[in-house]
Amino acid sequence: MLALSDKKQIELILKTNDYTSKFGLTLTEEDTKLLLAKRRESLLEEQRVEFGKSVIDKLIFAFCDSDYIDQNNYVETIGRLQSIFYLYKNESIDELTDDELIEVMRRAFDDECHGSLDYLEDTFLDEFARNIRSGSHSFLGSACGDARKYCKKIGREK
Repeated sequence: MLALSDKKQIELILKTNDYTSKFGLTLTEEDTKLLLAKRRESLLEEQRVEFGKSVIDKLIFAFCDSDYIDQNNYVETIGRLQSIFYLYKNESIDELTDDELIEVMRRAFDDECHGSLDYLEDTFLDEFARNIRSGSHSFLGSACGDARKYCKKIGREK
């Protein structure tokens, strides 16, 4: 039996289908349960706590119109993006808001990474987080040409 909060989360995530269906993407209740299980796993792995709504719906809305996502890879991609998100919230020492990190992830995913989750996680975001931690504003080769605005916004621009 699911806790009330899980039931509410499932409802909220399933509501995203109203929007994503126009891109040929829909989630079943089973898909949603898998994403919530992945969320719990990722939060434990990254030793994070999340209050309120999960980041899943933000990721869904941000990525649903990507040319690199279709119904065949939708659940797996959102699950992996969720794990990458929590990892890089830690790696960027929480210097970015959720929305800023998601924006960086989306731009890089579609542009520089050409839909490769491995490249997004292991190369692009690794370098991005390293630059944030060091206070550097040299986002060399960044798909986010305006990534410097994030450093400026957080007071790290030199």
